[in-house]
Amino acid sequence: MCEANAYIYDNGEESLYLENVDVLRPEGEKIFLRNLFGEQKEFEGKIKEISLIKHRIILEKIKT
Repeated sequence: MCEANAYIYDNGEESLYLENVDVLRPEGEKIFLRNLFGEQKEFEGKIKEISLIKHRIILEKIKT
C-alpha cells in the first residue's frame, strides 16, 4: 500500500487531518485530498513535507 496520512503542522504540533490519502492535488492556494474510501477534503495552505518512506504528508497554513 502506498497511501499516506495527512497531518496539519501548527505551532510545532502535528494533528491528523485525513487518513489513507490516495490523491493529493495542489489547486492554487488550496490542496485537494481524497482517501481510499472516497472522503474528500480541501486544505487552504501549502505542503510542508512529504515522506514517502514514512507515508506522511505534512500540511501547513500559510501565515499572513
